[in-house]
Amino acid sequence: MEEQQTAAERNVTVGNVQVNVPRGTVILAATPIGNTADASARLVALLESADIVAAEDTRRLYALANRLGVHVNGRVVANHDHNERSKADELLDHVENGATVLVVSDAGMPTINDPGLAIVRRAIERGLPVTCAPGPSAVLDALALSGLPTDRFCYEGFLPRKHSERVQYLRSLRGERRTIVFYETLHRIAESMADLEEVFGADRRMALCRELTKDYEQIRRGTIHEINASVVNDPPRGEMVLVVAGASEDEVGEQPQALSVEELAELAVQYAQQNDMRIKDAIADVIAKHPNADGSFANKKQVYNAALALR
Repeated sequence: MEEQQTAAERNVTVGNVQVNVPRGTVILAATPIGNTADASARLVALLESADIVAAEDTRRLYALANRLGVHVNGRVVANHDHNERSKADELLDHVENGATVLVVSDAGMPTINDPGLAIVRRAIERGLPVTCAPGPSAVLDALALSGLPTDRFCYEGFLPRKHSERVQYLRSLRGERRTIVFYETLHRIAESMADLEEVFGADRRMALCRELTKDYEQIRRGTIHEINASVVNDPPRGEMVLVVAGASEDEVGEQPQALSVEELAELAVQYAQQNDMRIKDAIADVIAKHPNADGSFANKKQVYNAALALR
């Protein structure tokens, strides 16, 4: 069992609010996802008083500080996907010597599809304190606004970029009973919605949430088919979160059982005979209709060799 001891603190006053800023601690702080007014008094105090601010994008950090009327007094360093592992120990050396290191991403909570995990893991390994200054979250905002069940959900991040990988990934989630939350970009939303309808079917409920907390916030709710049609007819702009209902009991019961190579070969031989098809074409059809549990497909060559052994 691991225990974490709270470090010494100093008090900072923001307006009428007194904020405790721990020394010798890594602090993950959530930043606004669109509406600057969502910044907390604690975030303001931390930006002003942290000894080091590790920011995903230093220019965006300063832009946020300007909007908040905050002067960042500590040293600002870049901490992004490409350098966070190499930066972790250097930052933690300062923590060990009593510094307050604040970690922020461009928007939302660090580590949630944003940098920060490397320094958290290394801090735990070194026995150094880590805490959070919670705040805005696109995942939770979208989930709450979707109207779909919130008691059990899973967050799946961004969908894969490539069509084949995306379809396989979605197939692996087709029987998921929990509400599912995805991120998606403007450039891939049309392709992803088409794949969602192909894999999950037209009638499952979902919500497309865009520009959360901003002036043009919009929530589109309906079936996958309805949302897909709306994306085609009225392409959405901005940052998007997709919230999809989990599979119903009927849908879970309809999930096909994964077949072995030998079972696929037997089925392909029967299919070829019944439809007067070449065995290779029959194998391709049978494999496409019987994906593995993880959404992948059986190896055609292995199934072909097994089919030859049956003939």
